[in-house]
This record gives sequence, structure tokens and C-alpha cells, in this order.
Amino acid sequence: MYKRILDIENRLDDGAFLFGARQTGKSTLIADRFKNAIVYDLLKTDLRSRFERHPELLRQLLQDKPSGTIVVIDEIQKVPALMDEVHWLMVNCGIVFLLCGSSARKLKRSGSNTLGGRAHPMSLFPLVSAEIPDFDVDRAVSNGMIPRHYLAENPWRRFKGYVDVYLTEEIKDEGLVRNLDEFRRFLEVAAIMDGEIMNYESVAADCSISARTVREYYLILIDTLLGFEVPAYAKTIRRKVVQSPRFYLFDNGIANYLMGRRILLRGTDDYGHAFEHLVVQEIRAYLNYSESSEKLSYWRTYTGIEVDVVLGDAKVAIEIKSAEQVRTRHCKNLKVFKEEHPDARCMLVSLDKLSRRIGEVECEYVLDFLKALWEGKVI
Repeated sequence: MYKRILDIENRLDDGAFLFGARQTGKSTLIADRFKNAIVYDLLKTDLRSRFERHPELLRQLLQDKPSGTIVVIDEIQKVPALMDEVHWLMVNCGIVFLLCGSSARKLKRSGSNTLGGRAHPMSLFPLVSAEIPDFDVDRAVSNGMIPRHYLAENPWRRFKGYVDVYLTEEIKDEGLVRNLDEFRRFLEVAAIMDGEIMNYESVAADCSISARTVREYYLILIDTLLGFEVPAYAKTIRRKVVQSPRFYLFDNGIANYLMGRRILLRGTDDYGHAFEHLVVQEIRAYLNYSESSEKLSYWRTYTGIEVDVVLGDAKVAIEIKSAEQVRTRHCKNLKVFKEEHPDARCMLVSLDKLSRRIGEVECEYVLDFLKALWEGKVI
């Protein structure tokens, strides 16, 4: 079992929300860290039906428990009506709740009780390199970082099962869209656009649906934790910059599957795309787990000069290349960024094992970079 970095115990306080995409390991983590907790799993249809009919049953079950008792409710979004009972039990009985789910959409849309700020929101991401002994970057680029997928010799069947379950349980059963085939097509096109600047009109044309529907479908991916946006770094100095966000699926392995990228070989465009996604994925997880106040963004000028990652207010700029031999030309975009933001720390992350400095650019082998990242030495 992997030793997960998320320090869930010390963030629990009166209660917490723990959200994460399916199969990221929420149930395993909770079973490991809270062995004596009372657990209610709302994936069990009989239990879910009883709570749907009688949410007050939760109060009857727990009101006599000692203050400080830890209660886990898994897939809380399936019965939003329980939130009022949770709030009452927290305030009047001192029960500590850990509320887990793979989607925040139903809670948002139902106008559910948000517990008056008493529950701290947390996220569990796919695995990160610091959680994996003998981390294999090629395996991670191909398989992604969902625990069950990373070690699989042939993850393709698991990818298919994952997407099918997502479409059935998150999309169809929750009634999030009217046309499942249309949404499936959108999901495939969204994967093709993975890591690219969001363009609703272009995706709409490819899917033969309206731009308004595309916008709603992207929100569904974000709310059900299958994807995330990276905003543009919009501060303008001399060059006019793009303002639109980029979109990424939450795991590069799922993106590989939806794009039909079965064999990823170093030196190919497909490998380079998945490699960039993986590094962005790690940086996003680090910022969240470390509770950093620095924001993740990217930078692109209207003339096409681009830097993959900007951290904070231009504190760190990171270009991601899958090249095995870094050359001066690979640093050109960072040099332009440095002209605009002279105080920025500029880093190039690659597969070149010889970490070194080229001018003002720190060229880091990916494993050296990831180690430094998780040791808090990047930002």
C-alpha cells in the first residue's frame, strides 16, 4: 500500500470534506488512518435508500455517541439532505465528520447546507512521485497515476472500465446530461484538447452541439473531478498575452485512453504531451497538499511564445520538455519570460539526466525536479 502524503488527520478539526475522483484511494486512505471511525457508505443502495427517505435516521444513530466520535460518510453527494443532520450533530453533539465524495456538483446544485464553514475542504489526487518507491517516469507517462492503473502491466481494460463507470454512475445515474452518447463524444474531443487553451466554439463544431452545451459539459467534468482548469497568467508588461484558461483531465492515463494513445515512446509528440501533463499534475497536487497560497497558471503571448507553468506572481516559470538532451534553443521561451519578469526563477524540466544551468535557466532532470518539488525547494 502506498503511503499517501495528504495529512488528513491534522486537517480534520471539527470536520472536513474529502473530495477526489473515483479510485484515487479515498476509501483506502480512510481505512488506514481512521480504523475506529463509524463509516456509512452511500454506494450501498439499501443504506442510501433509507437515508433518502429518512435523513433524521443519521441523528438517531449518532446523537448519543461521545463528543469527538469520528464519522465517515462516503459519497455524501448522493444524499444531500443529510447535510442538515450532519450540521446539527456537529454543533450539538460534537461529532466529527469526514464527508467524502467523487463529485461536488450535486451538493452545489441542491443548495445544500455547507456547514457554516465548520468543515475544511480537502482533495485527494492520483498518486504522486513522492508516494511511490522506485518511481518509474515512463510507466507514469503511459499508465497515469491512479493507484490501480500505475502498476498494471496492461492498464487498457482498467481505463475502459473506469470511463464506463464514470459515464454510468456519475453522468447517467445522476441525470447530469440528457444525451449520454453526445456527452461521450464531447469527452473524447475534450481529451484531444487536453492541455490546450479552451475554445468552446471549436469543440462545439467538432461535437455538433452548441457552445453553450460545451460550456456546461466542461463544468460537469470539473464538478465531477474529472478535469481542471489552469488559468492564464494575465499580467501584461510589454507583450499582449492570452487570457483564456487551459483544460486538463485529472489524470494523464485517462487522457491517454480517451485519445487512443496505447504505446508512448520517448521522442514522440504523444509522449511529450503526456509527459507535460504528468508534471503539471504533480505541481497541482503539491500546491494543494502543501496548502500553498501560490497559484498555478500558464503564460502565452499572442505571437505564440509560451511557458507551461507559472507559479505565484511570476515567482517561478517552468517549461516542460521531454527531450533527453537539452539544448540552448529549448530555453528560448523562458528567456522571453525572463525579459518580462526579471525576478522570476526559470526552470526547464526534461528527461536530460544532466541537471545544470544554461544562462539564467535551471535545467532539471525530471526526477531531480520532482524530488526538489516535494522537498519544498521549488517554491
